[in-house]
Amino acid sequence: MSRGRGERSRRRTRVAIYTRVSTQEQAENGASLDAQKERLEAYCRSRDWRIVGVYVDDGHTGTDTHRPAYQRMMQERGKWDSVLVLKMDRIHRNTRNFMAMMDDLADWHKDFVSATESLDTSTAMGRFFRDMTQRMAQLESEVIGERTSAAMQQLRSQGYWVGGRHAERFFEKVREGKHVRLEAKSPLVGRALEMRGKGKTYAEVGKALRLPTMTAWRMIRAAGIHSRGTPPRA
Repeated sequence: MSRGRGERSRRRTRVAIYTRVSTQEQAENGASLDAQKERLEAYCRSRDWRIVGVYVDDGHTGTDTHRPAYQRMMQERGKWDSVLVLKMDRIHRNTRNFMAMMDDLADWHKDFVSATESLDTSTAMGRFFRDMTQRMAQLESEVIGERTSAAMQQLRSQGYWVGGRHAERFFEKVREGKHVRLEAKSPLVGRALEMRGKGKTYAEVGKALRLPTMTAWRMIRAAGIHSRGTPPRA
């Protein structure tokens, strides 16, 4: 048990209640904030928790963190032990923002409770759920990264520029719709590719063309002949 939770077990849990409605939700149900607050207060009474703050974002979207009450609650984290919401979508409608918040709460030894979804990170099951959602978020990030890498490799194989440093004085950028193609504007590019195709090292290419080894590497990479690997030693 962490030091924060150990100290907390010897006193009543201090709770920050958070409620939110967007402008659209407010128009559809003007009593939504009051209803959330009443249910959360009842939840605290049933658990013998002490409410130390009520943070209300009226008319704010849950897709970002630019909410005054939310920001103030996080700044005043020394006052409370747990954040209590009626549902998870009351505090975040964006998965990445939700996971970032959960990471922060874990670092601060604070807990998160959703009253209607049986999620309480002060319990073993709640912490298990938090760990699983973090792993899912990591998996999602890695899958996106792999897809992005594959897409960039495909574009590179088709001769398109996908970013990164290149030898500016040897190429010009030509836009083709949404993509950019690099076109050689120096005869040195052709000579470098020919030498590389014959098995010459980057250092040998650079020496023959009177170029730094790194410049030769960037020029050949930009031309799409050597699209993988690490820069050579200068």
